[in-house]
Amino acid sequence: MAEQEIEIRVVDALSKIDASDWDSCACPEAATGDRPNDPFTTYRFLSALEDSGSVGTGTGWHPHYLTAYAQGQLIACAPMYLKSHSQGEYIFDHNWAHAYERAGGRYYPKLQIAVPHTPATGRRFLIRPGFEEAGFSALVQGAVQLAQNNRISSLHVTFCTKEEAKRGGDLGLMARTTQQFHWLNHGYESFDDFLSTLSSRKRKNIRKERAQAKAFGGTIETLTGDQIRPEHWDAFWVFYQDTGARKWGTPYLTRRFFDIAQDSLRDDMALVLARRDGQYVAGALNFIGADALFGRYWGCTEHHPCLHFELCYYQAIDFAIARGLGRVEAGAQGEHKLARGYLPSLTHSLHWVGDPGFADAIAQYLRAEQAAVEEDVEILTAYGPFRKANVEEQE
Repeated sequence: MAEQEIEIRVVDALSKIDASDWDSCACPEAATGDRPNDPFTTYRFLSALEDSGSVGTGTGWHPHYLTAYAQGQLIACAPMYLKSHSQGEYIFDHNWAHAYERAGGRYYPKLQIAVPHTPATGRRFLIRPGFEEAGFSALVQGAVQLAQNNRISSLHVTFCTKEEAKRGGDLGLMARTTQQFHWLNHGYESFDDFLSTLSSRKRKNIRKERAQAKAFGGTIETLTGDQIRPEHWDAFWVFYQDTGARKWGTPYLTRRFFDIAQDSLRDDMALVLARRDGQYVAGALNFIGADALFGRYWGCTEHHPCLHFELCYYQAIDFAIARGLGRVEAGAQGEHKLARGYLPSLTHSLHWVGDPGFADAIAQYLRAEQAAVEEDVEILTAYGPFRKANVEEQE
C-alpha cells in the first residue's frame, strides 16, 4: 500500500464512532455471518460497558477510544482508557505505581489499551484488513504521542496477542510475559476422551469431583442465546454481587450491564446455572468466541462440594468439546486449575514509560520476570495431570 496521510483522533464515547466501522476493524470475520474471534472487542460489548456505567464517570475507566483514519475511512482503532487506578486489569502494575510515587513521580492517570475487567487474550490494535502495517504503527505512535503531549506517566496494552507483543517491541514498547491456565482441545470427542489422556490418579479425582458436584441435590443447565431470559440475570446478579464484593470490594459491572447483555450479547454468552428446590443457587458466565470459550464470572448463594469446579471448569470443557472450540480460557490466576486439565499458557502485554530512568528499571525487571515465568510454566506443565507421553506430544 502506498504511503498516505493518517489522521489520529481520540473520542470520549463509542457512540461517536459508527458501529459497522468499528467492527470492520475489530471483527471483520463477522461481516460474512461468522462468530467474532473475540467477543470482547466488538462494538456491542464495549458499548454495553459504557452504556451501563461499568466504565466512565466514577469508575476510574474513562473512555478515550483511539482511532486512525486514512482518506476519511477508519482503518484502525483501539479501546483506550484514561485510568486513575490499576483495578480491573489483571496484569498488575501496583508495585510500579508505588515505586514511581515514592520517587516523587505522579503515576496516575495513565493510559490503558485493554478490555476493562476482562483478562482474555485478543487483538488490542484493531485494524481493517489491508492496513495491517500502517494501522498498527499509527496506533502505537499515536498512543505514545498522546501520553507524551499530556505528560501522562505511562501507557499499558494488556492481554494483547503474541504477534502484537513482538511488533510492539519492535516499535520500542516494553514487552511483558505473564501466565494463565488454559484448557486445550486436542480433537476430543467427549469428556471421557479427554479424561483418557490424564494420569490414573487425576482421572479418578476429576470423576470423583464431578460426582460430588452433581450430588448437590438439583440440576445443572447451560443456556445460550434465546434460552437466556431476564429472570436468569436476576439470579446471576445476586451471585455476581457476592463474588465481586469479596474479590474487589465492589462489583465492576453494574446491574444494567446484564439488562443490556440480554438485549445485545446473549448470543455471545453461555450461562451455566445450578438449580435446587426451584431456586437458582449458583452460576458461571462464559463468553463464546469463534474458537474459544472465555470463563468470566462465578457466584453462589449455597456452598456445595466441588460445585464451583463443575460449573466453571468441567461444564466449560463439555461445552467446548460439543461446539468444537479449540480452548477454554478460565480467567486470571489459579494454579488449582492445573489438576483439572488447564495447563499454564503465556500471556502478553506492552508498556511505555515516559521517565527514562524508571523505564530502564522496569525493563530490567521484565527481563528477570520473563525468565521466572517461563521456568514456572515449564515446571507446572511437567507436574500437570496429563500422562507424560501426552504432555510431550502436546508440546
